[in-house]
Amino acid sequence: MDSRTYTALVVPAANSEPIRIGQVDPDPHALEALVGGPLESVIRGDWHVYLNAESVTMLLPVNFRAGQMMHECGLDLDGIRGTAVFLGRGEHGAEADIPDHLATLAGELFGAQLAA
Repeated sequence: MDSRTYTALVVPAANSEPIRIGQVDPDPHALEALVGGPLESVIRGDWHVYLNAESVTMLLPVNFRAGQMMHECGLDLDGIRGTAVFLGRGEHGAEADIPDHLATLAGELFGAQLAA
């Protein structure tokens, strides 16, 4: 099992909470704690995003900022809800640090809201 941490982009659903870049433990239980429930993943090229698989039934708030990030990357998914955790994809689908282009995009889209 992977015992290191990775740099991730964490995008809370609440606009009052800052988007942040920080270290996360790739352990499924730690990621479930971040998203508030069971995991589902959306994969796109050199990155993926973890979401709460039960976000609709749990009535989690819509995450407009994560939806905008995904839209800017060519994914149009309706109703992204709850906290989103963006990570990079390494060899053979392994976890990796968030790609620089996603961190740059987040800074361009959300500017001062991006916290380290």
